[in-house]
Amino acid sequence: MVFHIKNNTILIKKNFKAIKEHIEAFQQTREAHRHELIDDYVELINYLKKTLDIIRQIDIAIYLGVAQPTVAKMLRRLFEAGLIKKMSYRGIFLTDKGKKLAIKNHKRHVIVKKFLLSLGIDLKTAQLDAEGIEHHVSDNTLLAFQKFYKNREKIL
Repeated sequence: MVFHIKNNTILIKKNFKAIKEHIEAFQQTREAHRHELIDDYVELINYLKKTLDIIRQIDIAIYLGVAQPTVAKMLRRLFEAGLIKKMSYRGIFLTDKGKKLAIKNHKRHVIVKKFLLSLGIDLKTAQLDAEGIEHHVSDNTLLAFQKFYKNREKIL
């Protein structure tokens, strides 16, 4: 790589393609980070609706181990994005858009977890790792994970 310094600016003559790919990967990661919390909250709300009659802000805070103001801020974001409804004395509900996102995220989580288990990772580690990985893999990679563990199931 050759650098020319001119007016404190670094001009890159070679490896422009590699730099462009690095920038794209960085942007993809930043975008995934931006959506992680939203994804986790809708997935959690969808899970809690199966176990609780009413989902309250305090329930989410306790489950996540965070303060209620943190949850309130995120619920505002989810409401503004059209992912939840909040009804006085009736709790928090996912909208149809929120339900679709929660189901999609849960499927991603299951695929990653099954893939990790098929590699021989123990259940606890697979569960913990899947929670992070699910947000950072492309749909193509998920399909490859799924194909891998399904083929492995056929062999075993």
